[in-house]
Amino acid sequence: MLAAVSFLTDASSEIIYPLLPIFLTTVLGTSAAAVGAIEGAAETTSALLKLASGWWSDRASRRKPLVVAGYALASLARPLVAVAQSAAQVLAIRLTDRVGKGIRGSPRDALIAESVDPAIRGRAFGFHRAADHAGAVVGPLIAFALLRWEQLPLRTVFLFAALPGVLSVIVLVLGVRETPRHARAASATKKAGVPSLDVSLGRAFWTFLASVLLFTLGNSTDAFLILRANQLGVSVALIPILWAALHVVKSAASVPGGALSDRFGRKPLILAGWAVYAAVYIGFGRATETWHAWALFLAYGTFFGLTEGTQAALIADLVGQARRGTAYGWYYLAVGIGALPASVLFGLIWDRVSPRAAFDVGAGLAFAAALVLLAVRPQKPADA
Repeated sequence: MLAAVSFLTDASSEIIYPLLPIFLTTVLGTSAAAVGAIEGAAETTSALLKLASGWWSDRASRRKPLVVAGYALASLARPLVAVAQSAAQVLAIRLTDRVGKGIRGSPRDALIAESVDPAIRGRAFGFHRAADHAGAVVGPLIAFALLRWEQLPLRTVFLFAALPGVLSVIVLVLGVRETPRHARAASATKKAGVPSLDVSLGRAFWTFLASVLLFTLGNSTDAFLILRANQLGVSVALIPILWAALHVVKSAASVPGGALSDRFGRKPLILAGWAVYAAVYIGFGRATETWHAWALFLAYGTFFGLTEGTQAALIADLVGQARRGTAYGWYYLAVGIGALPASVLFGLIWDRVSPRAAFDVGAGLAFAAALVLLAVRPQKPADA
C-alpha cells in the first residue's frame, strides 16, 4: 500500500517537476543559479523536517498519522504552481510541497523497515523505490500527452497534478495498516531526548552519514540535467518523455539493486552506484549531440537502482528499531544540508565557468565520498 501511495504521489509530482526548470527559465525568466537556489532550498527544508518527524515518530505510539499529514499537505500545495506569477511564488509552493515530504519521509521509511524480515530489507526498499519511479514514468507521459496532443499550456498541465495526488491520500488513509512495534523499542524511545549526535546510533552510522553528506555536496538538483538536455537539442515537448525514460530505468533497476544488496552487501552496491554517477556527470560535461543526452539519462537511472533502496536498507541494518525514525531523519538532514550549497554552487559554476566544469566538480566529490564509505564497518544492532 505504501508503494501504491508513492506511485500515485510521484505521478502527480512528475507531471510538474521535469517541466519546472523550463517554466522558470522561459516563462518566468529566472537564471540557472536561481533554479538551483529554489530546488536546493526546497530540499533543505524537507530534510530539516525529516529529522524532527523521524524523532517524533520514534516517541509516538504510531507513525502513520505523520505520514498521512505529509502526503496530504504536499498534494494540496503542488498544483498551485499553475497560478504562480514569479520565482518567489514558485519557491513558496515548492517549500510547502517539501514540508509535506519532510513530515512523511522518515516515518514512512521506518514503517517499511518494520514491515518486512531483515533478510529482505534491500528488496523491500527496492520495491518501494520501483513503484515510486513507475509513478515518475506515468506523470511525464501524462504531461507529454497534454502538451503534444491537447496543445495545452504549461499552467493547465500543472493543474492535472491534483488528481493523482488526491488519490494517493485516499489510498494511504484506507489501505495502509501500521505494523505494531516491539514493546522494548517503544519503551526505549520514550526515554530518548531531543535528537543529538548520540553514540547510540553508532560510529558506523555516523561514518556512513559523513560519506552521504560529501556525496550530496556534488549531487545538485536534476533540474540541471534537464537544462543540459535542452541545450543538447531535446525539445521542451520531449523533456517529459526523456524524464519518463529515466524513471523506467530507475524502476526496472530498483528491485534487482536492492535484492543484490541483500546478497552481496550494501557497500559494494553503493560504491558501484556512485561510480556510475561520476561517469555520467563526466559524460554530461562533454556531451555534444542530442543522443548523448538520451544515453546519459538512461545510464543515470542505474545509479538510483543501485543506491536508493540499498542506502535505506543500510540505515535499518546499522540502527536498532528504537532509534530508526531518528536515524532516517539524520540521513535526510545530511542530504538536505548538502542539497542547497550543492545546487547553488553548481549553478554558479555553470553560469560563471561552464557546464563542463560544474559536472566535473560533482564527479570528483562522488569519488571522494566513496573513499569515506570504505571506512564504514557495519555491526548488527541489538534490537534489529
